Amino acid sequence: MDSKRVIVALDFPDAGSALAAAARLDPSLCRVKVGKELFVSAGPAVVSQLHERGFEVFLDLKFHDIPNTVAGACRAAARLGVWMANVHASGGAAMMRAAREAVAAFARPPLLIGVTILTSLSDAELGEVGLAGTAAENVERLARLAAASGLDGVVCSAEEASLLRGALGAGFVTVTPGIRLAGEAKGDQSRVVTPEEAVRRGAHYLVIGRPVTQSPDPAATLQQIARSLAGEKVRS
Repeated sequence: MDSKRVIVALDFPDAGSALAAAARLDPSLCRVKVGKELFVSAGPAVVSQLHERGFEVFLDLKFHDIPNTVAGACRAAARLGVWMANVHASGGAAMMRAAREAVAAFARPPLLIGVTILTSLSDAELGEVGLAGTAAENVERLARLAAASGLDGVVCSAEEASLLRGALGAGFVTVTPGIRLAGEAKGDQSRVVTPEEAVRRGAHYLVIGRPVTQSPDPAATLQQIARSLAGEKVRS
Protein backbone atom coordinates (compact mmCIF):
# COMPACT_ATOMS: atom_id res chain seq x y z
CA MET A 1 0.00 0.00 0.00
CA ASP A 2 1.18 3.50 -0.88
CA SER A 3 2.33 5.22 2.31
CA LYS A 4 1.15 8.67 1.06
CA ARG A 5 -2.59 8.15 1.35
CA VAL A 6 -3.61 11.75 1.96
CA ILE A 7 -4.43 14.09 -0.93
CA VAL A 8 -4.87 17.66 0.32
CA ALA A 9 -7.48 19.55 -1.69
CA LEU A 10 -6.15 22.98 -2.61
CA ASP A 11 -9.61 24.43 -3.14
CA PHE A 12 -8.57 28.07 -3.41
CA PRO A 13 -9.62 30.81 -5.84
CA ASP A 14 -6.12 31.76 -7.00
CA ALA A 15 -2.56 30.49 -7.31
CA GLY A 16 -1.18 32.70 -4.56
CA SER A 17 -3.52 31.30 -1.93
CA ALA A 18 -3.01 27.72 -3.09
CA LEU A 19 0.78 27.97 -3.15
CA ALA A 20 0.80 29.64 0.28
CA ALA A 21 -1.23 26.72 1.65
CA ALA A 22 1.05 24.20 -0.07
CA ALA A 23 4.08 25.87 1.52
CA ARG A 24 2.73 24.77 4.91
CA LEU A 25 2.54 21.11 3.85
CA ASP A 26 5.18 18.38 3.61
CA PRO A 27 5.21 16.73 0.15
CA SER A 28 6.64 13.59 1.72
CA LEU A 29 3.38 13.16 3.66
CA CYS A 30 0.78 14.06 1.05
CA ARG A 31 -0.15 14.78 -2.52
CA VAL A 32 -2.31 17.73 -3.55
CA LYS A 33 -5.48 18.16 -5.58
CA VAL A 34 -6.07 20.94 -8.10
CA GLY A 35 -9.76 21.34 -8.89
CA LYS A 36 -11.90 23.38 -11.24
CA GLU A 37 -11.84 26.78 -9.53
CA LEU A 38 -8.08 26.88 -9.07
CA PHE A 39 -7.34 25.49 -12.54
CA VAL A 40 -9.67 27.93 -14.29
CA SER A 41 -8.16 30.81 -12.31
CA ALA A 42 -4.48 29.88 -12.48
CA GLY A 43 -4.21 27.52 -15.44
CA PRO A 44 -1.64 24.78 -16.04
CA ALA A 45 1.10 26.97 -14.53
CA VAL A 46 -0.08 26.20 -11.00
CA VAL A 47 0.41 22.49 -11.63
CA SER A 48 3.99 23.14 -12.73
CA GLN A 49 4.58 25.36 -9.69
CA LEU A 50 3.38 22.61 -7.38
CA HIS A 51 5.61 20.09 -9.14
CA GLU A 52 8.56 22.43 -8.60
CA ARG A 53 7.77 22.37 -4.87
CA GLY A 54 7.91 18.59 -4.80
CA PHE A 55 4.20 17.75 -4.91
CA GLU A 56 2.50 15.11 -7.01
CA VAL A 57 -0.79 16.48 -8.36
CA PHE A 58 -4.25 15.00 -8.69
CA LEU A 59 -5.91 17.03 -11.46
CA ASP A 60 -9.56 16.91 -10.44
CA LEU A 61 -11.39 18.26 -13.50
CA LYS A 62 -13.89 15.40 -13.92
CA PHE A 63 -13.84 15.29 -17.72
CA HIS A 64 -17.23 14.39 -19.22
CA ASP A 65 -17.76 14.87 -22.94
CA ILE A 66 -17.69 12.96 -26.21
CA PRO A 67 -14.86 10.38 -26.39
CA ASN A 68 -12.57 12.36 -28.69
CA THR A 69 -12.79 15.51 -26.56
CA VAL A 70 -12.12 13.63 -23.32
CA ALA A 71 -9.20 11.79 -24.93
CA GLY A 72 -7.63 15.10 -25.89
CA ALA A 73 -8.11 16.51 -22.41
CA CYS A 74 -6.55 13.42 -20.78
CA ARG A 75 -3.62 13.58 -23.21
CA ALA A 76 -3.04 17.21 -22.21
CA ALA A 77 -3.19 16.25 -18.53
CA ALA A 78 -0.60 13.53 -19.10
CA ARG A 79 1.67 16.04 -20.83
CA LEU A 80 1.44 18.18 -17.67
CA GLY A 81 2.89 15.25 -15.75
CA VAL A 82 0.04 14.92 -13.27
CA TRP A 83 0.00 11.91 -10.98
CA MET A 84 -3.77 11.34 -11.26
CA ALA A 85 -6.65 12.60 -13.40
CA ASN A 86 -10.33 11.75 -13.49
CA VAL A 87 -13.31 11.41 -15.81
CA HIS A 88 -17.01 10.90 -15.13
CA ALA A 89 -17.83 7.19 -15.36
CA SER A 90 -21.35 8.17 -16.45
CA GLY A 91 -19.78 9.34 -19.71
CA GLY A 92 -19.87 5.70 -20.79
CA ALA A 93 -17.54 2.90 -21.77
CA ALA A 94 -16.44 4.37 -25.10
CA MET A 95 -15.46 7.64 -23.45
CA MET A 96 -13.48 5.89 -20.70
CA ARG A 97 -11.71 3.60 -23.18
CA ALA A 98 -10.74 6.65 -25.24
CA ALA A 99 -9.32 8.28 -22.11
CA ARG A 100 -7.27 5.18 -21.30
CA GLU A 101 -5.92 4.90 -24.84
CA ALA A 102 -4.99 8.60 -24.84
CA VAL A 103 -2.61 8.26 -21.88
CA ALA A 104 -1.31 4.76 -22.54
CA ALA A 105 1.60 5.92 -24.72
CA PHE A 106 3.17 8.08 -22.01
CA ALA A 107 6.18 6.73 -20.16
CA ARG A 108 4.54 7.64 -16.83
CA PRO A 109 0.81 7.90 -17.50
CA PRO A 110 -1.37 9.33 -14.75
CA LEU A 111 -3.62 7.09 -12.74
CA LEU A 112 -6.98 7.38 -14.48
CA ILE A 113 -9.93 7.42 -12.11
CA GLY A 114 -13.66 7.37 -12.78
CA VAL A 115 -16.06 9.57 -10.83
CA THR A 116 -19.06 7.50 -9.74
CA ILE A 117 -21.63 9.33 -7.60
CA LEU A 118 -20.72 12.69 -6.08
CA THR A 119 -20.50 12.44 -2.30
CA SER A 120 -22.73 15.52 -2.02
CA LEU A 121 -25.69 13.56 -3.44
CA SER A 122 -28.15 11.69 -1.24
CA ASP A 123 -30.29 8.75 -2.38
CA ALA A 124 -33.29 11.07 -2.71
CA GLU A 125 -31.37 13.47 -4.93
CA LEU A 126 -30.28 10.63 -7.20
CA GLY A 127 -33.93 9.96 -7.94
CA GLU A 128 -34.43 13.59 -8.90
CA VAL A 129 -31.84 13.22 -11.70
CA GLY A 130 -33.35 9.96 -12.93
CA LEU A 131 -31.06 7.39 -11.28
CA ALA A 132 -32.95 4.49 -9.75
CA GLY A 133 -31.58 2.70 -6.72
CA THR A 134 -29.34 3.75 -3.86
CA ALA A 135 -26.04 5.60 -4.06
CA ALA A 136 -24.19 2.37 -3.27
CA GLU A 137 -25.94 0.48 -6.08
CA ASN A 138 -25.11 3.19 -8.60
CA VAL A 139 -21.51 3.40 -7.38
CA GLU A 140 -21.00 -0.33 -7.85
CA ARG A 141 -22.57 -0.31 -11.31
CA LEU A 142 -20.41 2.60 -12.49
CA ALA A 143 -17.29 1.18 -10.86
CA ARG A 144 -17.73 -2.13 -12.66
CA LEU A 145 -18.11 -0.22 -15.94
CA ALA A 146 -14.96 1.81 -15.19
CA ALA A 147 -12.97 -1.35 -14.44
CA ALA A 148 -14.20 -3.03 -17.62
CA SER A 149 -13.18 0.10 -19.57
CA GLY A 150 -9.58 -0.05 -18.34
CA LEU A 151 -9.59 2.63 -15.64
CA ASP A 152 -7.35 2.26 -12.59
CA GLY A 153 -10.06 2.96 -10.05
CA VAL A 154 -12.84 5.29 -9.03
CA VAL A 155 -13.78 8.18 -6.79
CA CYS A 156 -16.36 7.04 -4.28
CA SER A 157 -17.48 7.61 -0.72
CA ALA A 158 -15.55 5.64 1.87
CA GLU A 159 -18.90 4.08 2.71
CA GLU A 160 -18.68 2.23 -0.62
CA ALA A 161 -14.95 1.41 -0.52
CA SER A 162 -15.37 -1.97 1.17
CA LEU A 163 -18.13 -2.89 -1.29
CA LEU A 164 -15.87 -2.14 -4.25
CA ARG A 165 -12.91 -3.92 -2.69
CA GLY A 166 -15.02 -7.05 -2.47
CA ALA A 167 -16.49 -6.63 -5.95
CA LEU A 168 -13.39 -5.59 -7.91
CA GLY A 169 -10.40 -6.65 -5.80
CA ALA A 170 -7.78 -4.91 -3.71
CA GLY A 171 -5.89 -3.61 -6.75
CA PHE A 172 -8.77 -1.44 -7.96
CA VAL A 173 -8.01 2.03 -6.59
CA THR A 174 -10.57 3.89 -4.48
CA VAL A 175 -10.20 7.64 -3.96
CA THR A 176 -12.45 8.92 -1.20
CA PRO A 177 -13.54 12.54 -0.66
CA GLY A 178 -15.95 13.48 2.11
CA ILE A 179 -13.32 12.89 4.81
CA ARG A 180 -13.77 14.77 8.06
CA LEU A 181 -11.81 14.58 11.29
CA ALA A 182 -13.62 13.25 14.36
CA GLY A 183 -16.12 15.80 15.72
CA GLU A 184 -16.13 18.05 12.63
CA ALA A 185 -19.21 19.19 10.74
CA LYS A 186 -20.12 17.50 7.46
CA GLY A 187 -20.09 20.75 5.48
CA ASP A 188 -21.58 20.20 2.01
CA GLN A 189 -20.99 16.44 1.99
CA SER A 190 -23.75 13.90 2.58
CA ARG A 191 -21.66 10.74 3.05
CA VAL A 192 -18.62 11.31 5.29
CA VAL A 193 -16.27 9.27 7.52
CA THR A 194 -13.04 9.81 9.44
CA PRO A 195 -9.63 9.05 7.86
CA GLU A 196 -9.08 5.97 10.03
CA GLU A 197 -12.49 4.52 9.21
CA ALA A 198 -11.98 5.20 5.50
CA VAL A 199 -8.76 3.16 5.48
CA ARG A 200 -10.35 0.36 7.49
CA ARG A 201 -13.10 0.23 4.86
CA GLY A 202 -10.53 -0.24 2.10
CA ALA A 203 -9.89 3.28 0.76
CA HIS A 204 -6.53 3.72 -0.97
CA TYR A 205 -6.42 7.54 -1.04
CA LEU A 206 -8.22 10.12 1.09
CA VAL A 207 -9.06 13.59 -0.24
CA ILE A 208 -9.00 15.99 2.72
CA GLY A 209 -9.48 19.71 2.22
CA ARG A 210 -10.73 22.10 4.87
CA PRO A 211 -9.78 19.98 7.90
CA VAL A 212 -6.15 20.48 6.83
CA THR A 213 -6.08 23.76 4.91
CA GLN A 214 -8.23 25.65 7.43
CA SER A 215 -6.41 24.24 10.44
CA PRO A 216 -4.46 26.74 12.56
CA ASP A 217 -1.43 24.49 11.96
CA PRO A 218 -1.88 22.52 8.71
CA ALA A 219 1.52 20.83 9.01
CA ALA A 220 0.72 19.50 12.48
CA THR A 221 -2.76 18.37 11.43
CA LEU A 222 -1.31 16.52 8.44
CA GLN A 223 1.29 14.85 10.63
CA GLN A 224 -1.42 13.82 13.08
CA ILE A 225 -3.49 12.25 10.29
CA ALA A 226 -0.44 10.44 8.88
CA ARG A 227 0.37 9.02 12.33
CA SER A 228 -3.22 7.93 12.87
CA LEU A 229 -3.21 6.05 9.56
CA ALA A 230 0.16 4.37 10.02
CA GLY A 231 -1.24 1.56 12.13
CA GLU A 232 -4.59 1.13 10.38
CA LYS A 233 -5.37 -2.15 8.63
CA VAL A 234 -7.85 -2.63 5.82
CA ARG A 235 -10.91 -4.48 6.99
CA SER A 236 -11.20 -7.85 5.25
